[in-house]
Amino acid sequence: MTASPTLRLDGVTNGSLSCVSLAVAPGEIHCLSGPSGSGKSRLLRAVADLEPHGGEVWLGDISQAALPAHVWRARVMLVPAESQWWADSVGEHMPQAAPADLEALGFTSEVLAWQVSRLSSGEKQRLALLRAISREPMALLLDEPTANLDDATTRRVEAWLVASIRERGWPVLWVAHDPAQIQRVAERHWRIEGSELVEAASWT
Repeated sequence: MTASPTLRLDGVTNGSLSCVSLAVAPGEIHCLSGPSGSGKSRLLRAVADLEPHGGEVWLGDISQAALPAHVWRARVMLVPAESQWWADSVGEHMPQAAPADLEALGFTSEVLAWQVSRLSSGEKQRLALLRAISREPMALLLDEPTANLDDATTRRVEAWLVASIRERGWPVLWVAHDPAQIQRVAERHWRIEGSELVEAASWT
């Protein structure tokens, strides 16, 4: 499968953040961390064209401003910390879910017939990741994708996510708090410090 283009932020300003510039190459994971309320989620929303911002975001040679918002979001897909569900059953949200992916996340194909109302927060989180990946975006924005999971399930999801990212060559921005997780998954680690995004060692 052909790798996606590089995801690039060029002088992005959003909320208290100023002049954020970075480039995420195909297949790379860059983790974002910082104090609560520092603007991590807002930055992902700006990259996804869900919040007004200054500067520009690029996917390869295509700028965010050049595409209708819904087209951009299908290519640069945000998986928020709290996922939204609009239909009654799981399968209505992801008719193309691969059995191997379901198994990797600890489910069988029977989950597609479940009512969304019966899902736990951790089940919703895992299935929201699968829903995003099944739509074959070109880049991923992950907002604490394992926050509601225990340690064993976190490792399972990490392994599946990283393998999927490498296979498809997606550039990924991943908000994370756990230094151990950042060390396991990230090529580069960025921290929000005041109004700036600064590069940190991947294990800090």
